[in-house]
Amino acid sequence: MRPFLALAALFLLGWTEPARAEVYPAHRDLFVNDLADVLDQPAEDEMRATLETLSAETGIEMTVLTIRSRDDYDASPSIEAFATGLFNDWGIGRADRNDGILVLVATADREMRIELGSAYDQGYDVLAEDIVSRFFLPDFRDGDFARGIVAGTGETIARIARPRAARLPAEALPTAGGGFPGWLPVLAIALVGSLIAARRRIGDMAAALRRCPSCGRIGMRRGREVIDAATAEAEGRGVIRTSCRHCDFRDERPYAVPYRTASRKSDSFGGGRSSGGGASGRW
Repeated sequence: MRPFLALAALFLLGWTEPARAEVYPAHRDLFVNDLADVLDQPAEDEMRATLETLSAETGIEMTVLTIRSRDDYDASPSIEAFATGLFNDWGIGRADRNDGILVLVATADREMRIELGSAYDQGYDVLAEDIVSRFFLPDFRDGDFARGIVAGTGETIARIARPRAARLPAEALPTAGGGFPGWLPVLAIALVGSLIAARRRIGDMAAALRRCPSCGRIGMRRGREVIDAATAEAEGRGVIRTSCRHCDFRDERPYAVPYRTASRKSDSFGGGRSSGGGASGRW
């Protein structure tokens, strides 16, 4: 009887399915997961701070993942399928916006992908392809992964994430043999963003050149004070105070403080989805 039971046990063990690798890596951080260990600590810290700022200012969740190979996991047939599956498994981006971004680099496979949430149109796919070919791959071919990831991620933020957050259409790439240089739309977007961010400060400084409506002399002061801070659910309330340097003129006007983007302290993404948009590259 015992020999029979031993043989039966061996037979069952032979049919036991071998342990499978994880389908996708687990994220340990919402912004940077350098599982291939190609980023030094200063570069990783700087990138994490940049992506945290992007999330706080725009609500766009963008994350960078490096792995050695897709074969270390339950490998998909392509980098495209792997990136889309991982994007949706993690849930990158807010579910009500689907504007998350994944930068995936597989060092041993010599391939990478920018995967975009389902809210991005095909114009952004074209931009992603341009960024991959001109800002990621050249440094990857030279073996400098850190430099390529930092440069390419910065371009992705400037040309895809922030324009999308500002509800701007994807920039049109110049046609061969003519058109504007490729850097011009990027510079224009950066300048517009800077002017929008600074316009209130410029207006406050310009008050010094205005004439007082009471005494007629030049030299007004203008400042702002937040009375009720904004939250993710409600606008805040503030007051603009204008006064004259030379007389007793005073004026106060209320203004609305824009909603704040919720700063999520959880260890999970917002449930966003991708339908396979983006661009890949190999070197």
